[in-house]
Amino acid sequence: MWSDEIDDITVEYEEDGQQVVKEEAKAIIARGAWPVLVFKYREWSRAENAFGPPKYTIRKYRKHNGSYRIEAKFNIGKPEQAVEIAAILKEWATSDLPVAD
Repeated sequence: MWSDEIDDITVEYEEDGQQVVKEEAKAIIARGAWPVLVFKYREWSRAENAFGPPKYTIRKYRKHNGSYRIEAKFNIGKPEQAVEIAAILKEWATSDLPVAD
């Protein structure tokens, strides 16, 4: 299902009336014709009969014919990986900032 509004985009998903992906948080990183969103979510485990550990996804959308459609995504399966990626990006980004005089 495609969304007409950025704020309505979600990763939540149901199969046969059972929620299998539960969105826990969403951040809009960029807006416009090519918005970027980051989601925190959990997937339903049939074996455990419960939602599993948190996962994360970064998704880039494109507005086409009035609706936002996913163009690319990068999934992060473990909180430790998310922390490591964030630390590396922070290090790189802060080293690229202009130095104050």
